[in-house]
Amino acid sequence: MQFSLKKGLPHLLVILGFVIVALAYFNPILKGKKIFQSDIMQYIGMSKQQNDFREATGTETYWTDSAFAGMPTYQLGAKYPHNYIKQLDLALRFIPRPADYLFLYFLGFYILLLVLKVDFKLAALGALAFGFSTYLIIILGVGHNSKAHAIAYMPLVLSGIILTFQRKYLGGFLLTTVAMGLELVANHFQMTYYLMFLVIILGIAYLVDAYKRKTLPDYFKAIAVLVGAVVLSIALNATNILATQEYVKESKRGKSELTINPDGSPKVATTGLDKDYITQFSYGIAETFNLYIPRFMGGGNGEDVGKDSATYDAFRKLGATTTQAAQEAKRAPMYWGEQPIVEAPAYIGAVVLFLFVLALFLVKGRLKWWLVGGTVFSLLLSYGKNFSLLTDFFIDYVPLYNKFRAVTSIQVLLELCVPVLAVSGLVKLFKDENTKEEKLKALKYTVGITGGIAVLFLLFKTSLFDFVGVNDGFYRQNYGPDFVEALKADRKTLFTNDTIRTLVLVLLSAGAVYMFLKEKFKQQTVIFVFAALILFDLVGVDRRYVNNDDFVSAREVDKPFTANAIDKEILKDDSHFRVYDLVSGPSKPSYFHNSLTGYNAAELRRYNDVFEFYVAKNNMNVLNLLNTKYIIAQDKEGQMFPYVNDEANGNAWFIESFKTVDNPNHEILALDKLDNKKQAVLNTVDFGNTFKSEIPNYTVDSTATITLVEQQPNYLKYQSDNKNDGFAVFSEVYYGNGWKTIIDGKEASHIRVDYTLRGMEIPEGKHTIEFKFDPDVVKTGSTITLAGSLLFALLLVGGLFYEFKKKKETIA
Repeated sequence: MQFSLKKGLPHLLVILGFVIVALAYFNPILKGKKIFQSDIMQYIGMSKQQNDFREATGTETYWTDSAFAGMPTYQLGAKYPHNYIKQLDLALRFIPRPADYLFLYFLGFYILLLVLKVDFKLAALGALAFGFSTYLIIILGVGHNSKAHAIAYMPLVLSGIILTFQRKYLGGFLLTTVAMGLELVANHFQMTYYLMFLVIILGIAYLVDAYKRKTLPDYFKAIAVLVGAVVLSIALNATNILATQEYVKESKRGKSELTINPDGSPKVATTGLDKDYITQFSYGIAETFNLYIPRFMGGGNGEDVGKDSATYDAFRKLGATTTQAAQEAKRAPMYWGEQPIVEAPAYIGAVVLFLFVLALFLVKGRLKWWLVGGTVFSLLLSYGKNFSLLTDFFIDYVPLYNKFRAVTSIQVLLELCVPVLAVSGLVKLFKDENTKEEKLKALKYTVGITGGIAVLFLLFKTSLFDFVGVNDGFYRQNYGPDFVEALKADRKTLFTNDTIRTLVLVLLSAGAVYMFLKEKFKQQTVIFVFAALILFDLVGVDRRYVNNDDFVSAREVDKPFTANAIDKEILKDDSHFRVYDLVSGPSKPSYFHNSLTGYNAAELRRYNDVFEFYVAKNNMNVLNLLNTKYIIAQDKEGQMFPYVNDEANGNAWFIESFKTVDNPNHEILALDKLDNKKQAVLNTVDFGNTFKSEIPNYTVDSTATITLVEQQPNYLKYQSDNKNDGFAVFSEVYYGNGWKTIIDGKEASHIRVDYTLRGMEIPEGKHTIEFKFDPDVVKTGSTITLAGSLLFALLLVGGLFYEFKKKKETIA
């Protein structure tokens, strides 16, 4: 036990250090404050209804009425039975957010380097370099929590895989299962998908090595073990995965059924997202140097250039007061790259990239080529439309690639690979595998490359770059040419300052290596110097974009929206209806009302089609169909006002006949002029066989009624009274995977009408109609998850017993 404690103590101290560093960076959380994350504010608006329901009933609703006229909550933080891997995840994130994610960055990367047999001190150094990579901090600042969550577990997944390839099959299996299970818990499948590419590159590197070493049987044994681990990790997350798989087919990330756009022009058929949408955020090729020089292209869209800037003077000349000019100078549009919006540069660090280049000369073999391959692969794909040959191939031919947007996100792979190789370079520097002459030569080449690039940019910046941004035409038109010249002057200043900063850091890094090779510095001193340089470098840039100013009182975060007078007046209406808010943004309406809008990248595709064709154009016929009782708009003076729409169709109504169509294009176009209180659009290809014979007409007299008498997000109860057989249209979004229909206690069925609503035949007389959202996918997934959890528990206990017995026999 004494030996185990002695062996484990350094790691415990390192982990404690990670906790302290994470809390120190986000220190306002120690005072009870919370970071204001714009995306999380939107998420809170979207998820309030389901959270309120959970708190009031102690049960989960998997449907919400509060956004996009109704949608499943699978991508809104739904909680599932037997999700024990999620409990482990929560246990690991024991410190307040967002410090918990920073801690996970550190921990996962530290374990990866330990598995690669890196000394714990260098592993800790590498963890800091990875965790403070600017992009990883920025996504915490804006609230991309699920993305940060998934990235944090990537190194842990790689740790399990590498451990398995090291022929430690039991430990590799258990670690891979847990790590991959945690990766899937994060529920950011785009990041997990990108991780798959890196794993494939890793697998190819090990395959080539196994072929050369004639150890292919061991390689394929490891592959079999890993396949088993991944299958079990999927079982641990079965409910979420199955629900997401089911939902994505019906979301706008699934296959489009329409072949026309809202303006009538032809629409290219696709099984995923539109190519322009996927590549909207494409990394500029010259922008690559942002990884090395933070404000190479100005930094972000809103940089603080201060009162000594040309931008400040330009605003003063335009008539702004000193206060106004100072405020504008704090958010000056310095970014001049090709992307529409950039919060901050994806800076990896001058010091880290210096070590990366040094490692290219010192590190040999499988590890080097895996990491270099992953780096180059992710960089090329991040160029998107700027490297269209590769991007188009992946969009057209690589499965699932067209389901994800923002191709620049794939740079998370190089942000992982670069610091691993950088630390590996330090490992080789300290070992005797290379001669001192080889190391000095490598240092010489590294300084020449890294320092030379910086010097080149300093000498030839005006001839190489024009410092013109994509939005400068707008600024020229609205503020004049002198204002644009002021922006360009400040961009040049930022470029120059940060290039000099990078050059100084490179020279200091080179000096530390040189002093070590000349035996002036000991290894411990070099590690300390690089720790100081990396922290100074990365934290210094990170704090420009995410700092204490981003923290507010907990109440402002937990309750980000305040009801105005209009909201309060609408809330007095206790009937069931929808609100179309044209003023308040995407998710504030969802916080208070059942909204037609929302904030989610994967809303239901058919509803999204209706929104783009009609709702966004304020088509009252369709707004009536969606039971839009209140419309919040602005008058000419910019004052908000509520419009009460007395023509809204209500919750349900009987129709007289159908307008039949035979394809989705005709189905959606028919909504425009449809007399939807008397007629419903029916796609006969999809639902024509609903009726026993020919499609009927109905008699509807003034006494026929259908009334909503009880409503919850996942339950609707209607009472109908009709002297004749009838067909009712319900102003509720159709989703065939979970909504169960019951008439007078007996199971029935409903169909889709009006492109996106529900409808059903109701016999004559008085009846009770119920809709219950009780998705089978949750039941099936929960059963699989429970079985997977029990199996893993048995394997874990059995594995520990086996190792204990094996160790006992060895001692004996």
